[in-house]
Amino acid sequence: KWPIETKDTYSFDIIYKGSEFLVEEFPNREDYYEQTEEELEKIWMDRIKEECGVFGVFNNKDAAALTALGLHALQHRGQEACGIVTCDRKNFYAERRFGLVGDNFTKGKVIERLPGDNAIGHNRYSTAGNNSLKNIQPFFADLHEGGISIAHNGNLCNAQHLRNELVKNGSIFQTTSDTETIIQLVAKSKRSKIIEKIIDALFKIQGGYALTILTKEKLIGIRDPFGIRPLIIGKLNKSFILASETCALDIIGAKFIREVENGEIVIITENGLESLKPFPKMKERPCIFEYIYFSRPDSIIKNISVYEYRKKLGAELAIESNVDADLVVPVPDSGVPASIGFAEKIKKTIELGIIRNHYVGRTFIEPTQQIRSFGVKLKHNVNKSLIKNKSIILIDDSLVRGTTSIKIIKMLYEAGAKEVHLRIASPPIKYPDYYGVDTPNKNELLASKFDLEGMRKFISAKTLRFLSIEGLYKSMGFNKRNPLYPQFTDHCFTGDYPIKPLDDNEKNEKLDEISFLKSKI
Repeated sequence: KWPIETKDTYSFDIIYKGSEFLVEEFPNREDYYEQTEEELEKIWMDRIKEECGVFGVFNNKDAAALTALGLHALQHRGQEACGIVTCDRKNFYAERRFGLVGDNFTKGKVIERLPGDNAIGHNRYSTAGNNSLKNIQPFFADLHEGGISIAHNGNLCNAQHLRNELVKNGSIFQTTSDTETIIQLVAKSKRSKIIEKIIDALFKIQGGYALTILTKEKLIGIRDPFGIRPLIIGKLNKSFILASETCALDIIGAKFIREVENGEIVIITENGLESLKPFPKMKERPCIFEYIYFSRPDSIIKNISVYEYRKKLGAELAIESNVDADLVVPVPDSGVPASIGFAEKIKKTIELGIIRNHYVGRTFIEPTQQIRSFGVKLKHNVNKSLIKNKSIILIDDSLVRGTTSIKIIKMLYEAGAKEVHLRIASPPIKYPDYYGVDTPNKNELLASKFDLEGMRKFISAKTLRFLSIEGLYKSMGFNKRNPLYPQFTDHCFTGDYPIKPLDDNEKNEKLDEISFLKSKI
């Protein structure tokens, strides 16, 4: 039974990692509170969760401080935990903490404990493995060839299968993270050189991944063969930088060089940057959610800002599903860029009809009926003077479970709105992800349970429309989706998985134990 602070007060993490904890929906059953905090949070998670963020610096005396700044810029990609590992060419040093970068890596004494000119860092949102100190990255292992540290953004869809085989053959795991599987494979390789060992491991893993790896002499960046997870190269004077997004370069004044290509390994040493491409050549299929949701709006992808992509999504949505209304209102902050594009296209007024509270954190809630009635107002509140007697086009970037939309639409009607027309700047999410995006299981996704009219009734909107697949691809600069080889990894909308998820049958299995061996006794 998870923490009960006093006889009458329950401790809940209401707004954590951007998720919405809807207190109003708590049932009165006593046994409900026997579930774990993590399980309860996932019940009400109505956003697609960010993956993780990685950062690396080579040959800079301020490597640890620069990594902390880079992770701060990538905080939106993971708020559960953060870590930095540095190397002074002789020894490795690590600091790993739960919570935000700004709460852990702003003090000089912490940075002083991370000497060395080379560093990698990681922001964690767990997509595989439980919430435990041992699962905080970067991981470190002392191999026969020397120390190695690894930070991983993404998810391996055959990690559990590989792990079972490794354990049968004598491997001892210390964490429940799929990233440790990569380290174990590197350690088990019979190759002699560390790069060859890493390549040997890469040919065994499947999924979406962007890796930063630190050895005593090298900083290595790796992107999966489809380029599902992002990784970019920058330069600060003579120091090379690796990062998940360009916004992490901006904060330290680094120059963007290029993206790491799909299936590419970049090796950074004192002699410069070397590129290896061990995989068979294939066209990239980056994750479409980087454009729709994950990346920070000021990051650049393919020479265009993410903000501009999202405005184009809104413009296409307006072309496909405009409706006569008084105001265009975004769901903050996720729906703001799309709503601007929508409003510009139909020449309508856009207003901040919903105000978001950015400062709601860990809170103690007394589960009385009065507190339950607050519902989603803990995070959003209606700007009543704008909404009263108005018909509203409500814009958001995605619809997952629908629980948040129910609350917001109810709030708008209670504030006096005449009509609420919900428009979603992406297609319906019908399928789960296996490559590093924490989506609910298929039976929890609203679009997999209802047709369009069923979803509309569920959220109580006057009308509901989604952006079409065709409109999505037009927004990205393509005439249409290539059905034979799609330009993006878009399986959450289409069910077209680029890599067969071998661990599919075990997606719901709870990974709380170190050992994955199951006794038949």
